[in-house]
Amino acid sequence: MNEISQATRVAKSGAWTRSDDHVSLDYEGRFLRRKRLVSDSGAAFLVNLPEVTNLVGAEAFVLDDGRHIEVRCASEPVLQITGDLTRLAWHIGNRHTPCQITPQSLVIRQDHVLEAMLVGLGATVTHAMAPFQPESGAYGTGRTMGHEHGHSHSHDHSHSHDHAHGHHDHDHDHADHAHAHHHDAAHG
Repeated sequence: MNEISQATRVAKSGAWTRSDDHVSLDYEGRFLRRKRLVSDSGAAFLVNLPEVTNLVGAEAFVLDDGRHIEVRCASEPVLQITGDLTRLAWHIGNRHTPCQITPQSLVIRQDHVLEAMLVGLGATVTHAMAPFQPESGAYGTGRTMGHEHGHSHSHDHSHSHDHAHGHHDHDHDHADHAHAHHHDAAHG
């Protein structure tokens, strides 16, 4: 059995000058620690990082043989949203949904429940295929952990919690997977 090259570190954008290959990853694919990947030219390699890492694109996996595999953002199904952006951004953020913000539009991953809500709020929603690069977490790193709607993954974390106050204090874990739960939203 042939061993494949490993990447045990990531070089940040600007910290590397040459790319030997590249790999295109969607938003979910850019959140990883250990995973076998195949570059866009067909070369397999193993990512084996010390911790879960959020890649935004333009980094490079540094392989143990010295090669650099550039990370590119793959196109994926998104919703481009126009209208009263301030109001619409508040509703998207209130649902902990990752959102890409531009001066002309908001962009989220396709979600039929959120699409219906946004249209009901007067938004114009357009389906597109584009790289998705949402805002980072509140402190400039990490991810917001969105609440998935209507997507089933091989486990369930159904539970209710009440937000009867002005701040979201979640008493549940937002691990690296989606889960369904109910919000009793009585926001003040």
